[in-house]
Amino acid sequence: MTAPDNPTSLEQLLAALKREAGSGDKALPPVDKWNPTHCGDIGMEILTDGTWKHAGARITREPLVKLFASILRKDEDGETYLVTPVEKIIVRVEDAPFVAVRVDRVGEGRDQTIVFTTNVGDLVQVGAAHPLRVAMREDEPRPYVLVRGRLEARVLRAPFYDLVDWSEARGGKLGVWSGGAWWELGSP
Repeated sequence: MTAPDNPTSLEQLLAALKREAGSGDKALPPVDKWNPTHCGDIGMEILTDGTWKHAGARITREPLVKLFASILRKDEDGETYLVTPVEKIIVRVEDAPFVAVRVDRVGEGRDQTIVFTTNVGDLVQVGAAHPLRVAMREDEPRPYVLVRGRLEARVLRAPFYDLVDWSEARGGKLGVWSGGAWWELGSP
């Protein structure tokens, strides 16, 4: 994908993406600092395609999904929870809690910056704080980017194809540059 409004700097790209998504710079709740006791299971789940469900019914209200996403945390036990200062409710996650639905870039080659937009409006700039990884599942590459904490977004096929278009070969592997680092995508 090309960057919206053809921005020439990373700051312009991020500002344009925020305008498109209608998101501000609202700080996320400090879920990593909250330590409530586990309250149980209310039937919350996130499907592979990013669909949220409660007790088997799809949650269709986007503001509610975004609210839940803002209080999501994956703990050291590998489980994902909705966390408030007084409650901790398990959420079953089929793959990753978020889906990277769009990718944009500024620059080219070693100087480029890659930014993903998730299904809940997070903007994630690939770099040391937000690494990109590719796992193999059933002989198919499955890319992920770290969003926050231990929470990742699975990169959808179309954004992954954009990454492949922007890739270059190095040591027999394809990869892309972002944040001054090389991110391997796999073998050509």
